[in-house]
Amino acid sequence: MKILGIDLGLARTGIAISDFNEVLASPFCVIEETDLDMLIQKIDRICCNENIKKIVVGLPKNMNGSEGDAAKKARSFADQLENFLKLPVLMVDERKTTVSANNILNETNTHGKRRKKIIDAVAAAIILQYYLDYNNYNNNHSFYKDYP
Repeated sequence: MKILGIDLGLARTGIAISDFNEVLASPFCVIEETDLDMLIQKIDRICCNENIKKIVVGLPKNMNGSEGDAAKKARSFADQLENFLKLPVLMVDERKTTVSANNILNETNTHGKRRKKIIDAVAAAIILQYYLDYNNYNNNHSFYKDYP
């Protein structure tokens, strides 16, 4: 099933989508929207067009693990999204994803206007990839208490 990843921002929201096998996340687009209701409607259209079955939203925790205003906003957004779309919405710790996205864009020599247009989608792909990797690892490994 395809999964949508979201990096929620104040003015721009990054969107990423997984492959059908839930192995690889790819940047999809950046939505420039400040109105949350309009943002949810735009995400709904993407979900319908791309046959999305689950959503992962980045949770912006502080470096010490605590949650501030941005995390509260992300949780509220995730709840609204789940209620509107009737799809499961999960939260994933997004600490350091913007740093990772910047590093990726540096490695690919992406700068200027192009960088600004895609960094949020790259961050969304990193958030989604964290989820996919964690989920795939836990589904493919068994842990035993007793050894024969």
